[in-house]
Formats: sequence, C-alpha cells, structure tokens
Amino acid sequence: MARQRRCAISAVTLALAGAVALAHDRGFPDAHPLSELTPLAKIHLGKTADWVAITDAAVWVGTTGPEGVARIEPQTNAVSAAVALPGNPCAGLAAGFGALWVPLCAKPDTLARVDLQTLAVSLVPGVGPADREGSITVSGDSVWLLIDRPATLARIDPATLRVRQRIAVPPGSNNALYYDGLIWVTRASGAELTVVSADTGARITTIPTGPKPRFLTAGARSVWTLNQGDGTLTRIDVATRRALGTTALHTPGHGGDITFGKGVVWTSMTKVPISATDGTTGRLLCRWTGAGGDALGIGHDSIWLTDYDAGDLYRFDVDDALQHCAGPAASVRTAPPRRSRPPS
Repeated sequence: MARQRRCAISAVTLALAGAVALAHDRGFPDAHPLSELTPLAKIHLGKTADWVAITDAAVWVGTTGPEGVARIEPQTNAVSAAVALPGNPCAGLAAGFGALWVPLCAKPDTLARVDLQTLAVSLVPGVGPADREGSITVSGDSVWLLIDRPATLARIDPATLRVRQRIAVPPGSNNALYYDGLIWVTRASGAELTVVSADTGARITTIPTGPKPRFLTAGARSVWTLNQGDGTLTRIDVATRRALGTTALHTPGHGGDITFGKGVVWTSMTKVPISATDGTTGRLLCRWTGAGGDALGIGHDSIWLTDYDAGDLYRFDVDDALQHCAGPAASVRTAPPRRSRPPS
C-alpha cells in the first residue's frame, strides 16, 4: 500500500519487543525466491493495484489508472467488471451488507458504496478516510472507518449511509478491524492499539504492540499487528487482551499488508512479497523475496498478491506455497482460522 512517513519508536515498545519476542535470528528461515512459486494467473488491472477484498463469489482489487475497483472471477481468473470511482482507493476495502465499501482519497475525500450485484455506486455524505493507508471494517450492524486527523472512529449505518456514532481514539490511529464483538484500532504513530466495544462504542483498553503498528488481522483467537517500525508481528490474545509475543519478520518499512488463512498469518512488504507465520506457534515458517508485493488476500484456496507498481494481481495456490516451507507445515494447513465473518 502507499508509503507512510516516519515516527519515533518509544522506549515502552522496545522493552515490549525484548521481553516477549518469540522469534529472532536463531532459526530464521532462509528466503525463498518468489520465482519458485508458479502463478495460477497474472492479471493486469491498471497503473497500480492495491487493496484486496475477497467474497464468496469474487476477488476485488483497488486500482489507479483507472481509479476504481476491479472484480475478478475466481473460476476464470478474468476481470468481469471495472467500476469507476471518483477518487483513488487509498484506505482499504471491506465487503458487507451486500456491498463493497471503498474509502477514497479525492477532493474531498469520501467513502463509496458499490452494490455487489448491480455495481451501482453511492457516496456516504460527509465521510472520508482520515489518511492514506487506513482501513475499513464491518461488524454485525455497522461500517467502521477512521475519518479525521484527531482520530474519530465513525460508526456508519449501512442502510441510511449516515454516521450513527463518533468515538474519539488516540491521535494517529488510522486502521480498524472488527473481531469477536470488538473494534481493534492500531496507532501507527505510536506503539499500541485501542479496543472499542462494537456494541456500545465504549473504549475498553489499550494494548502495547511493536513500533508503528498499522495493518492488522485476526485468527486463532488472536489479533495480529504488522509493525512497520521494526518489521515484527505482534500477537494479542483476544480473551485476555494481552500481547502474547512478537515474531521477527525482518520486514520494516512503509506499506505492506496482513491477512489470516489456512491457520497461517500472511504478510507482504515490498521486496519480501510473502511471509508465512504459524498461527498456533507464532513461528515464521517461510518467506519469499523478489519484486512486487504490497497487498494480499487469502481465499478460494489461493493467495492473491498485488504488484503495486506494475498494476498486476498474481494468484498462487496456497497449499503449493506451504509445501515450500521448511519444517512441519502440514499441520498448519489443516487448522482452519476461527474468525467472525462479516455479513454480506
């Protein structure tokens, strides 16, 4: 995803990383070349390709040149629709309530709703992403988006397209994820995330993470943050709301993405397009280096990986990729993720 500016690393973060590290250089797996994976498909989408959302019927990717979203059919690997939007998809994609929700960097910034059946586009009045590189999420009754620099978490009614609640979270918070009845919000200018009740909107607690946490995912009864400051992965137990440990990925930097599937945490960063971490042990299983990367999703038994700068989307067989991992990956493949599915 598009690149971010630098922030200071706090002493609290460094202490956390040292205290709870699960994986260091010892036993760090050798890098595999991305070229060892044979793509099932390569699909050119535009000048750039960023953000991936997967539904039961399709794969959606944000594009520029043209600005909009593309719908890919998993059965044929063909682009079946290209929906033009009045801005750059710049802060994630989320599917729910029969629609694809697309925050846009435009003049002014806005939030688009794309009907999954008719492809009709509606704009949510007065609402746009707080910054580039944010994210959007859906719960059982709402759409959630950070909408301004003071860090207001907006709860949006998907039927009326109106903001029904505004919740103040720490400044610098841009990314939100719904999981297990809670909204988990990372703060990329710091080293923590905030937990908000998806029922009442009340702030519940703050949890330390690695430095500059931004993108996050959930699976195996945990929330996982990709920390841009030092290239680590922090695991947070959902039940206790405490950090369980940090896995060293050695992928610091701007952009990137994270998702969960097949019992594995998958991450992407430029020059290290794919890394796979065991969702049970927190052990880094393998990583692939090379050109491309930035956004990815897991679905339809595949890894869907963008090459941001080339505007391409690659499809890889997920089980084939895990076969290349060193160590006992077979048990990981048979452990399905446990997660709260958004409504569609």
